[in-house]
Amino acid sequence: MTEPVLELRDVPPRAVHALEQAGVHPLLARLFAARGVRAAEELDDALGRLLPPATLRGSAEAATLLADALEGGRRICIVADYDCDGATACAVALRGLRMLGAASDSLCYVVPDRAVHGYGLSPTIVDLARPLRPDLLVTVDNGIASLAGVAHARQLGIDVLVTDHHLPAVEAGQVLLPEANVIVNPSQPGCGFESKSLAGVGVMFYVLLALRAELRTRGRFDLKTQPKLDTLLDLVALGTVADVVKLDANNRRLVSQGLKRIRAGRMQPGIEALFSAAGRDPLRASAFDFGFALGPRVNAAGRLADMTLGIECLLTDDPARARELAQQLDAINRERREVEAGMREQAEHLLVQLAPEGESTDSPAAVALYDPDFHEGVVGIVAGRLKERLHRPTFVFARGQDGLLKGSGRSIPGFHLRDALDLVSKRAPGLLLKFGGHAMAAGCTLAEGDFPRFAQLLVTVAEEQLDAATLQRRLPVDGPLPPQWFDAPTVQALEAQVWGQAFDAPLFCDEVQVVAQRLVGERHLKLRLKLHGVLRDAIWFNHVTPLPGTVRLAYRVRLDVWQGQQRLQMEVQAQA
Repeated sequence: MTEPVLELRDVPPRAVHALEQAGVHPLLARLFAARGVRAAEELDDALGRLLPPATLRGSAEAATLLADALEGGRRICIVADYDCDGATACAVALRGLRMLGAASDSLCYVVPDRAVHGYGLSPTIVDLARPLRPDLLVTVDNGIASLAGVAHARQLGIDVLVTDHHLPAVEAGQVLLPEANVIVNPSQPGCGFESKSLAGVGVMFYVLLALRAELRTRGRFDLKTQPKLDTLLDLVALGTVADVVKLDANNRRLVSQGLKRIRAGRMQPGIEALFSAAGRDPLRASAFDFGFALGPRVNAAGRLADMTLGIECLLTDDPARARELAQQLDAINRERREVEAGMREQAEHLLVQLAPEGESTDSPAAVALYDPDFHEGVVGIVAGRLKERLHRPTFVFARGQDGLLKGSGRSIPGFHLRDALDLVSKRAPGLLLKFGGHAMAAGCTLAEGDFPRFAQLLVTVAEEQLDAATLQRRLPVDGPLPPQWFDAPTVQALEAQVWGQAFDAPLFCDEVQVVAQRLVGERHLKLRLKLHGVLRDAIWFNHVTPLPGTVRLAYRVRLDVWQGQQRLQMEVQAQA
């Protein structure tokens, strides 16, 4: 992998001054300004500053539909999804509806099996739910493209509320929407909700806020006696970060409020059990924990087993049961890592074969890989890992139970993956049996014999749309970390913030002297560096190539706690 170009972020001085004048820490003021924050009000995470539910199209109609269902004792079935966003959204829906007056025996849920049913509210999933005798199906984190499934449910006399955040289907330039009773989705045409980046769990949380307001108008309770839905924000925060949606101001408020509750010891038993299984301290919870510790453990159930495990872990109020389920999820996640490691090793062999003998081993403009032994549940993770290493749009395919190839792709800035699939389908009608997704992630299904043709067409489209500048990985950095801020209180202040997608954690860049270096665990480079005349500990995970005596490094600063002792450590991310 070639080293990225380090690009210094632009820091608007007026924004820095305004933030400092408002009392923001000078370093944080610089970091926030570089990420588009212009005023301190944008950093206010109070619940009262959340965007109002009334601006989310369909929320009022959804509230009426649900309130009528509650009052009529109708049976509500949640149709979940098999990732962490879908699992948390299902738990939020069921917990929230119970809080707002639904009887437990009037609520149920179904969740597709990735390998058996595929994604979304398909006619098969409707038939799976029928024995549960639902009067109303409520999709969470899916449904906007489920035209056939929604139609099937309505033909059977079952009402459907779609809550989703994905893009709707498009055919011949026309947006296609399912014939649901109500659709709540910030990405649907005509929705004026300012945040188009709500995760599926965020959409469901907003529907509950609207339902609570509707029940207030019906006299069910008043402002003083109404249920406190903020108790669900630990789940909302987890699903939002795990789904890697853009952390705009509204999403940062949702995540921040969830983190505050967890750090104060107020969380669902399943969340606490997942922290314990991951060896993380909830009192020091961060968005990093959601994305890299809890989220993967919940996701593992949907990849290798049954997402019912993840949902039940988030639903139970029994701490012992939660711990048992969290341990099962942890074991599945360890298995997932082993499967992924094997697939990545085989993928590396396949990449070498892509380069003609005697020619450069540089990757083509796009990469598509398939091996009969690849596991369908892990193709998305492997595609993401390869995309990061190669900086190329990457698809990885596995053979499904029906014999067809199921591919998951990840892209780079400047290459809209879903639109690329659309172009492939137009140039080769019938090649793609199914496809969908968005700019940075997409999926498709094709016959095994058609894989070589797909791979070539994808490369051709990428060559047409990507130039050398786009194919060069660029890493935005925040410049040097001033020596006066290289201390534990500052790092604690940094770790307390909500960082994530489109609001990246700080990445500093400095020239250092390498005093000592050695391999640890055979895969990581342990370093002793001199920075601003001071010796610092550092580590570069999954990097084995020795560094020169003087080098420019991009790094983060972490505060490690070991046996009660705190120590600062630089985590190297790249070199210039």
